[in-house]
Amino acid sequence: MDLKEKTVKILQDMVLPDLAKIREENAKISTNLELTNKRLDDINTHLADQSRRIDGVRAELGEKIDATNERIDDTNNRIDGVRAELSDKIDATNNRIDGLRAEVRSEISKVYNRMQDIHSDLILRLDKQNTRIDEFIATCARESDVVRLETRVQILEGEVKGMKERLAA
Repeated sequence: MDLKEKTVKILQDMVLPDLAKIREENAKISTNLELTNKRLDDINTHLADQSRRIDGVRAELGEKIDATNERIDDTNNRIDGVRAELSDKIDATNNRIDGLRAEVRSEISKVYNRMQDIHSDLILRLDKQNTRIDEFIATCARESDVVRLETRVQILEGEVKGMKERLAA
């Protein structure tokens, strides 16, 4: 055999089995690559479906958030209205309380003045009654003195009469 044939034969013996293995592995890799590509396509389809679902949920949540924000705004407006109404009522009540307080103070002042007048009148009446009592006591004392004196005079007249009778006898 000539050198060329030997070289070709050696190369064929060495390279051809490796080349067959490479082709076989390449076929396996191609099969795996097709399966991987199919799985990637399935995943892409699934991701696209998930993305659509997420977009739907996002849109639904956006609508719900907008509705909730609108309800919050309505509630805030109602709260502001109630706050204003309560502030007005509180102001009116405070004004009424101030008016009643002034009226009560006025009435208290009137009652105090009446009490002072009554007190003064009662003191004046008591002074008059005390004067009358003092005069009554003085009158009673004088009358008691008069009664005592009259009794004494009668006793003395009786004694004088008794003396006159003794002298005349």
